[in-house]
Amino acid sequence: MTQTRAETIALTDGTELRLTVARPETVVRGGLVVLHEAKGVTDRVRALAARLAEEGWLTVVPHLYHRDGADELAAEEVAEHVRRLSGEDLLADTDAAFVWLAEQGVDTDRQGIVGFDLGGSAALVVAASRSLGAAVSVGGPGICEPVSAALPPLVEVVGELTCPWLGLYGDDEQVPAGEVDKLREAAERVRVVTDVVRYPGAGHRFDHDEDAATEAWQRARNWLDLHLR
Repeated sequence: MTQTRAETIALTDGTELRLTVARPETVVRGGLVVLHEAKGVTDRVRALAARLAEEGWLTVVPHLYHRDGADELAAEEVAEHVRRLSGEDLLADTDAAFVWLAEQGVDTDRQGIVGFDLGGSAALVVAASRSLGAAVSVGGPGICEPVSAALPPLVEVVGELTCPWLGLYGDDEQVPAGEVDKLREAAERVRVVTDVVRYPGAGHRFDHDEDAATEAWQRARNWLDLHLR
């Protein structure tokens, strides 16, 4: 498996952003910013970054909790860190990650964003605020009620999308089916290509249905193949 490595870059606010990077061993097809789950940069997130690199994507994971000095959180720490996550900090960190990709020779139209769990919600916020090649959200709460006071509900920002966006949702109590349907309805009014797919009973982390997880992964791969070239 492709190995990940760590880098640190300075931000204009005086903080240092930690990055987890996975580089393809073959020709780089494009670049992806991967936004991590609520627990932070876990082994699961590193494995996802490595898997995307094996597909030819130069992959970079910004550590969104770096201002708190945290990489991976204990379960009891998650809620407090999520509540402190702001749109301003999120955009600063992802902007820096996209600049890093550009410095590696990846053009903007070949740059995309992929988010998992909390990162899925964050990826949609970023895709609605920046010009990218494509975006994929794999789950994520905050559709009708924001996960943080400093982040908007996703149904309010999806209308600002300027790039193709794919939303993959395995509904459970954290991501109710009705909210996913509302997000789909809002996304259908956007002028860019969107697709929202719901997997009943798969769980918001796709850990209740292996077949659904496999199918969702294939959809994500196809979306990136189609729109980042």
